[in-house]
Amino acid sequence: MKKIVLAITGATGAIYALEFLKICQPLELEVHGILSEAGEQVLELELGLSRMDLSPYVARWHDVHDFAAPMSSGSSDFSGMAVLPCTMGSLAAIANGICGNLIHRAADVMLKERRPLVLAVRETPLNKTHLLNMLKAHEAGGIICPPMPALYHRPRSIEEMARLYAGRVAGLLGIELEDLPRWQGITPEEKI
Repeated sequence: MKKIVLAITGATGAIYALEFLKICQPLELEVHGILSEAGEQVLELELGLSRMDLSPYVARWHDVHDFAAPMSSGSSDFSGMAVLPCTMGSLAAIANGICGNLIHRAADVMLKERRPLVLAVRETPLNKTHLLNMLKAHEAGGIICPPMPALYHRPRSIEEMARLYAGRVAGLLGIELEDLPRWQGITPEEKI
């Protein structure tokens, strides 16, 4: 069974993490979660949820300060990681190889082992430091994927918009979703 890491930090956008977990639940996939203290606060603030509310979707939670957790070693068998959403502080730590907590260390392991690391960086507007850190993370092998949902599928709710974006993150981690809407182009009839 494929194993991935989902880290939730304190940037706005907890709904993306929730929808990602929901779409992963029916799959042959084992999701291990790491939740920062700020991530826990934002989860409560934005969705009224706690770590326990997400537990049905997570195989195991790991303490953000547990450097002995399995994903802190390259010998672990995790196939990828998403930081969803990703604060600019987490991005800075990851881009500069500063392993201040398990999220940073697990991301560092993904980069050094050349496994997919999706960083859903969330901030606006962006300053030069943010942009340089995104470039550093990209050059190290990370995938910078800000939560910019596509609207051409005409989502009818915030949840549907978040689910479409979460599906993109899953795809970047090599997780195939059969029911994810994909752009098919415009037919000649639609161009008229």
